[in-house]
Amino acid sequence: MEPLQRQKLMIRVLAVAGLALLLAGIWGVLMALGAPTSLSPANLAAWLQQEGPWGPVLLVLLMILAVVVGPIPTLPVSAASGLAFGMVPGTLIAVTGASVGAMVAFWTSRVLARDYFRRKLSGHPVFAEDAPQRSLFWGILFTRLVPLFSFALISYAAGLTSVAALRFLVASVVGMLPMTFVFAGLGQTLDVHPVWTVIAAALVLLVMTLMPLWWRGGRRR
Repeated sequence: MEPLQRQKLMIRVLAVAGLALLLAGIWGVLMALGAPTSLSPANLAAWLQQEGPWGPVLLVLLMILAVVVGPIPTLPVSAASGLAFGMVPGTLIAVTGASVGAMVAFWTSRVLARDYFRRKLSGHPVFAEDAPQRSLFWGILFTRLVPLFSFALISYAAGLTSVAALRFLVASVVGMLPMTFVFAGLGQTLDVHPVWTVIAAALVLLVMTLMPLWWRGGRRR
C-alpha cells in the first residue's frame, strides 16, 4: 500500500472511531442523566426543564444524536424544545443542535466516501469538482424546507457532493428555520393550530412553485 493510500485509510479509520466515540459519549451522558426512553415531547420537555441550566446543552446533544443516527425522529425533539424553552429560544437551540449534527454527518460521509464518488462519477454535475455551487445550495435549501426529506440522509448525501461546507451549513440553517419554528410551537398532542398549518403549507407550496420559475428566468439549470 502506498503512503498516500495508507494515510487516507488511517484518516477514515480515525473518522469512524471518532464518530463512534462521539455518539457513544452523547448516549452515555443522556442515559446517565436520566433521559426518558419515550420520545414524547411532554416527557422530554419535563426532563430538560428539571436539568436547569444544562437543559439547553442536553437538548443540543439530543438533537445531534437524532440527526447523526438518522432513525431517531427530530420532530418530537423540536417540539420538546418549544415546550421546555419557548418557541423562539427553543427554535434557536434546536437549530443549533441540528446544525452541529448535520455538519458531523456531512464531514463523516465526505471523509469516508467522497473520493470514491469523485472518481466513479466525475462526469456527473453533482459530484464533479466544478459542480455549480449555487445550484447545490438551492437544492439543499429546498430539501430542508420540505420536512418529508430525511434530514440525516440529505446531510450524509451532501457530503458526497462538491458543495462547499459553508454553503451546506447556510442552506441547512436557513432551510430548517421555518419548520423548526412551527414544530417548536406544537403542543403535547403534536397538534398545530389550523392557522399555522395553513401558513406552513402555503409557504412550502409557494416555494415549490416559484423556485423553478426563478431558475428558468435566470437561465439556470
